[in-house]
Amino acid sequence: MPSAERLPEDIAADPEADPESVARTICLRLLTVRDRTRAELADALAAKQVPTEVASRVLGRLGDVGLIDDCAFAATFAQTRQSERGLSAREITRQLRNKGVAAEVVAQAVAGIDQEAERRTAQELVERRLRGMTRLDGPTKIRRLVALLARKGYSPGVAYGIVREVIGADTADSTPTADDESAWLA
Repeated sequence: MPSAERLPEDIAADPEADPESVARTICLRLLTVRDRTRAELADALAAKQVPTEVASRVLGRLGDVGLIDDCAFAATFAQTRQSERGLSAREITRQLRNKGVAAEVVAQAVAGIDQEAERRTAQELVERRLRGMTRLDGPTKIRRLVALLARKGYSPGVAYGIVREVIGADTADSTPTADDESAWLA
């Protein structure tokens, strides 16, 4: 197979390959798919058994030229996850930490999420989902809508508050009890 067509796996398996070019190729191929954090790229390099010092040099160089920027990644990630997927700041924080973003960078990115915008997004999610629930009874609607918001990372108090607000006072007699609120957390 000609060298230009080799995949990163083939390159990493070649003992004669330059480790730095292997690392650079792996990183650049991963970055062509989507932006990644420094930690994600470091993990990918470690999985391909690239020496740590070589990985560190390559990642440093990619950071110097602006191909890796955890601050920009976190800010974009937070904004898009909140506006497009309706995730809460708490869930966005969890996901960014799982991607290896530093705590102070995560805090800075999540600080840009307006609490009122977060509530509005959650309310829009509930309103949209509620349109397809015309045949369900009140408690089932409430349970499913609260579960939707819980999966998006909203706390139980916020989720129930928004659902009650959207559904309205006509379902006040079917408002869940404390036992119902804790049941969906189990």
